[in-house]
Amino acid sequence: MKSNVATAEISRPYAEALMSVAQSNNVEDKFDSDVRSLLNLLKESEALQNFFANPFISAEDKKGVVNKILSDDTNPMFRNFLMLLVDRRRIILLEDIAQEYLAKLRELNQIVLAEVISAVPLSEEQQQTIKEKVKSIEPNAREVELDSKIDSDIIGGVIIKVGSQVVDSSLRGQLRRLSLSLNNG
Repeated sequence: MKSNVATAEISRPYAEALMSVAQSNNVEDKFDSDVRSLLNLLKESEALQNFFANPFISAEDKKGVVNKILSDDTNPMFRNFLMLLVDRRRIILLEDIAQEYLAKLRELNQIVLAEVISAVPLSEEQQQTIKEKVKSIEPNAREVELDSKIDSDIIGGVIIKVGSQVVDSSLRGQLRRLSLSLNNG
């Protein structure tokens, strides 16, 4: 399900509740790994997304699947939270709630999320260079988390998005700017 204002309004209180439980029990990092594992499963499986979204599948069946996909070391409070989402028919918002939780955790830990689009996968050294660049843009960031995507259409270079700021050093972007300057000159 794609995020919009309505789903954000519904998802936010659940993410805040999850953060509250995590903080009061000092398990933010454990929830972080559980949330990320679940998000990866959802991203990899459209069938799982469709299963949770299907209103004709019983809550008990959904709970059974939740129990099957969670690992044995999943925090019991996190497991109970997911059962609550099933009971309240909010499991369809799981991806939005998880993303919101991670955003709150990043904010708490002063971690900046940077979306990086490149034509080819980046080396560790290139990733580190980008992290340093982002830290110079966002001086309050203690750490930088990269969300890397591959898009061969940009030809070469990278596009870095941090919040509302965009740094476009892609070859496609440079060619577009050159074209604009030639047309206006």
